[in-house]
Amino acid sequence: MQTHLAPEFKNTADGQAAEAILRKCVHCGFCTATCPTYQLLGDELDGPRGRIYLIKQVLEGQAPTRKTQLHLDRCLTCRNCETTCPSGVQYGHLIDIGRKLVDERVARPASESVVRWALKEGLPSPLFAPAMKLGQAVRGLLPAGLKNKVPARQPAGRWPRREHARKMLMLAGCVQPAMMPNINSATARVLDAAGIQTVVAAKAGCCGAVKFHLNDQDGGKAEMRRNIDAWWPHVAPETGTGVEAIVMNASGCGVTVKEYGYHLQDDAAYAARAARISELTRDLSELLPELVEPLRGRVTASAAPIAFHPPCTLQHGQQLRGGVEQHLGALGFDVKVARCEAHLCCGSAGTYSVLNPEIAFELRDRKLANLGEMTPEVIVSANIGCITHLQSGTATPVRHWVEVLDQALG
Repeated sequence: MQTHLAPEFKNTADGQAAEAILRKCVHCGFCTATCPTYQLLGDELDGPRGRIYLIKQVLEGQAPTRKTQLHLDRCLTCRNCETTCPSGVQYGHLIDIGRKLVDERVARPASESVVRWALKEGLPSPLFAPAMKLGQAVRGLLPAGLKNKVPARQPAGRWPRREHARKMLMLAGCVQPAMMPNINSATARVLDAAGIQTVVAAKAGCCGAVKFHLNDQDGGKAEMRRNIDAWWPHVAPETGTGVEAIVMNASGCGVTVKEYGYHLQDDAAYAARAARISELTRDLSELLPELVEPLRGRVTASAAPIAFHPPCTLQHGQQLRGGVEQHLGALGFDVKVARCEAHLCCGSAGTYSVLNPEIAFELRDRKLANLGEMTPEVIVSANIGCITHLQSGTATPVRHWVEVLDQALG
């Protein structure tokens, strides 16, 4: 795709990065076929190709409008189009640039700005945990829309105390410890059973995705730098504590941390460290191949079918597919993905389900209908946002797959 950048963008980092991405696009339209919002809305501008044209127009000097902003907002950033694209267009990075440039030029209504501010400041805040605790205490009295975002209180479970020669860092996350604390402790117990000690750096917090994707990119990068500072004493080549990897049990965090090197590549003080952090980061499912043998024979797996929803941040963002089903299957579980539309987003997409609830709930119900065809005992996923969103639409338990594995270990 030929581009002719306007002078204001020609020598900027965003302009040059966007131009390099745009030049890979051959506007074939393959991406449109796998875009959830295009499938629902049927508007070319609500598909990747249309949004690419909108961003291209802005970069070439055309003034964006509120309508431009709306079509970019409706993108789930599921990156399904990246999996489909034969030309390797890095659409996820392009949409981040496009949204940033449009938001700098198009004012949002005050009500919309307030909600977005509350999300980006509230979710990573230390006040989130007490607020969630209060919400859970009065959950039965909450209106349905808010109740959907407040899962029932869950015990954190036992944290293993044994020390092991093998150590791995784990990001606790910003909302997960308050909403579903058993995911982290189950991760620690499963790793402990395989002879791996889980280490949590106290000063590490939100991965930066919430702020970054709500167009507070500076705020998101500040959180990335804080995490790098918290982890570096454990992984520094000269003075590290022997930590061999950084484990992510929320795929939304995992895809973000794996891209720290990209986001901070122009930061002279952090570029090298960010690249090293990204290199060390592993989704929890990437450890499954080496967990199978030490856990084999210790797992009592239910014979009932388990439906697996692979999050977009896992299968498209990190390009990890098939591992959970294969390796849990090797441990005796009957794990299957939906026969239809397993590649499509469930509608959670970070804060998307709050900002675009109608689209989000339509995608959720479509996803649950496909998963329900298996009549599963439990639905599992790999990202807290997907788990919470799916649970709001079904009575079937929705859990992280590591919780099911942990429970089977007894």
